[in-house]
Amino acid sequence: MNNNGSSPADIRSFTVDVAQADLDDLLARLANTRLPQPAPGDDWDLGTPNHYLAEMVDHWQNGFDWREQEARMNEFPHYLTEIDGQTVHFIHVPSAEASATPLLLLHTYPGSFVDFLDMIGPLTDPVAHGGSAEDAFSVVVPSIPGFGFSTPLVDRGWTMARVARTFDKLMRKLGYDSYGAHGSDGGAMISRELGLLNPPGFLGLHVLQLFSFPSGAPAEFEKFTPADYAALEHLKWFQSVGGYNAINSTRPQTVAVGISDSPVGQLAWNELFNNFGNGTSLVTRDQILTEVTLYWFTNTSAAAGRYHYEEAHAEPNPAANTAPTGVAVFADDFKTIRPLAERDNTNIVHWSTFEKGGHFASLERPEDVTTDLRTFFNTLRSN
Repeated sequence: MNNNGSSPADIRSFTVDVAQADLDDLLARLANTRLPQPAPGDDWDLGTPNHYLAEMVDHWQNGFDWREQEARMNEFPHYLTEIDGQTVHFIHVPSAEASATPLLLLHTYPGSFVDFLDMIGPLTDPVAHGGSAEDAFSVVVPSIPGFGFSTPLVDRGWTMARVARTFDKLMRKLGYDSYGAHGSDGGAMISRELGLLNPPGFLGLHVLQLFSFPSGAPAEFEKFTPADYAALEHLKWFQSVGGYNAINSTRPQTVAVGISDSPVGQLAWNELFNNFGNGTSLVTRDQILTEVTLYWFTNTSAAAGRYHYEEAHAEPNPAANTAPTGVAVFADDFKTIRPLAERDNTNIVHWSTFEKGGHFASLERPEDVTTDLRTFFNTLRSN
């Protein structure tokens, strides 16, 4: 299950080190920010409001320290490699525990590998963080191709299924013949695609969402509980604010022009960090700005947005996921509807709910996500 401690020659070390000229350019652009005329009330009803942007820009200029965040990223070993002609960036932290479980951590949109920085230590060295040696994981945290430092995209056709195949190749290249996966948002979709692929040695997937929706068949509602109907209402709310999805699915390159030319445009476009769950987000200002600044420096808003387009134009795959699956549902996140999830995923062996946290739980509640990951994989080991 573990690798042999050596790396192929085409895996090279990488350090996050943004040129000072690029940082100076960012600060100059922030100093010249021009906000739109505010909507009456200046609230979140019509999108990202001016009062939020003004506060965040001030903090970006006067309180936020990119170099501090850069140093935090570089506490972990980063690497680059090529898989089928595509550059793939990843963090790889093998555990010192011999029995550690190899684990892919797969990030969100509009997130990045930064989503998991607070979880790497507790996962790889559980004894130092109040856990047991048998809870250890050897973690691989890749940047989805087109995100972060997995750039540039070399061609079209990057769907979540293709990413799953690429990441399976990454794990094999690192010497792992068996591994599990965890993800949220896009990372949850890739994790499920790995379940569909079910490569040799795949242990199972732990996700924060399973995106299963009503087909229109009346019988599907027979098992619905009041909580399931409440989840439908939450879905209606999300659809009412999900304009970014419609735009990315149809004209991602057009909107990317403005986002790529304005850091405040990038901040506004990434409103989900603050507004997912209708104002319940626990993501901090510095966490938001770290993610947004990474997108800015890597100029990846266009490539990241194109995943919505590629998924919208891909052939549907109605197959059910039969791999062992665990789900953690956080209070203010997209609510997975269990009867529909069980229709599309026939081997759900773990289900938990949390009263605090939302769509970006690895940023908001990393201890809860870590604990639930341990519980799920311990369940698999005991079966």
